[in-house]
Amino acid sequence: MSFKQYLSPRVYPLLVLGVASGLPLALTGGTFQAWATVAGVSLKQIGFLTLVGIAYTFKFLWAPLIDRYAPPILGRRRGWMVIAQVLLGVALIAMGVLNPVQDLIWLALLATLVAFLSATQDIAFDAYSTEVLDKDERAAGAAIRTLGYRIGMVLSGGFGMVMAERWLGWGGMYMVMGALMFLFAFVSMLSPEPKESQAPRTLQEAFVVPFKDFFSRPEAWAILLLIILYKLGDAFAGALSTTFLIRGAGFSAEIVGWMNKILAVIASILGALFGGALMNKLGLYRSLMLFGILQALSNLAYWLVAVVPQNLPVMALAVGFENICGGMGTAAFVVLVMGLCNVKYTATQFALLTALSSVGRVFLAGPLTPPIVEALGWPSFFLLTVAIALPGLVLLRWHKARIEAIQ
Repeated sequence: MSFKQYLSPRVYPLLVLGVASGLPLALTGGTFQAWATVAGVSLKQIGFLTLVGIAYTFKFLWAPLIDRYAPPILGRRRGWMVIAQVLLGVALIAMGVLNPVQDLIWLALLATLVAFLSATQDIAFDAYSTEVLDKDERAAGAAIRTLGYRIGMVLSGGFGMVMAERWLGWGGMYMVMGALMFLFAFVSMLSPEPKESQAPRTLQEAFVVPFKDFFSRPEAWAILLLIILYKLGDAFAGALSTTFLIRGAGFSAEIVGWMNKILAVIASILGALFGGALMNKLGLYRSLMLFGILQALSNLAYWLVAVVPQNLPVMALAVGFENICGGMGTAAFVVLVMGLCNVKYTATQFALLTALSSVGRVFLAGPLTPPIVEALGWPSFFLLTVAIALPGLVLLRWHKARIEAIQ
């Protein structure tokens, strides 16, 4: 893969659109945790706040509507992206008006709405990026959108916490993030039009045929299990990572924010670009295996933070290593999902596959992490997350031939 592919007019806009896709996730996840933690909300309540992201798991339920209907302007993909981005801006600004101690229920409801709109944006963006890229641009496109996605998470995560603690307060920071979504809507309007595939002609075709098409494949259920398990260890390690660094390792929210801002951006750039380049050399299967092993090993870095508390270099190593490995693994995962989708039903099938990848994060990692941590302590918990990652790697090896055929 040459550097020229990153400069393709179909590839480089995915960087900014990836930022738009990644920005809301931390605002209903890690940053939301930090806000609640600093405000004094209990660990049990914080654990259940992770359930606000349930929309990411069930987004395949309304993805057929995105496949079937197109807004009156900008087409099926860009039109839905713009609508979701504008509404996200409004909802995030509304969150900034509230307080987690006095208005926790209303904040949770608004965060759930943000997650729903963010999932809708992801449905349209995933279909857009799959359809706008030529096949030989998929590795570059997956890498650059992964880079953008992780930068978006850092902006609303690490940098967002610094903004909240030092300058704007938590509410003001949420309002700034909402204003950014309006800017991203403008970028979506200017992005190139993807190759238009034929839309489903009826609602029945939109809702039934994409699932029938996918589940008629003999390996369908095994592939779905692989998608759930591949990032499960990563999901457990990251479920309460912000709370761990603040409350478990003893760092201030501002220090955690600065570390995430500086190191996470650099590491995300290295991970996404290096991962995209390696995929062309190694192939999809070997990339998934190597990056999956690295994802599991990155959890050991957080174990080290837990046993050597308040050691800034060790924490910096953990944050940097996690972002490099996470960026590489996500880039390979996106290429896998692109290869599994029928282009006629891209939005629905992509939504199904990526939604299932969040099952572990939403239904297992979020609710189960607090009691596991309370029972085992942080060091043993992070060792356990490495073991949780192993079944996904075993299943990946089992499906080697199928994945090489996708490549």
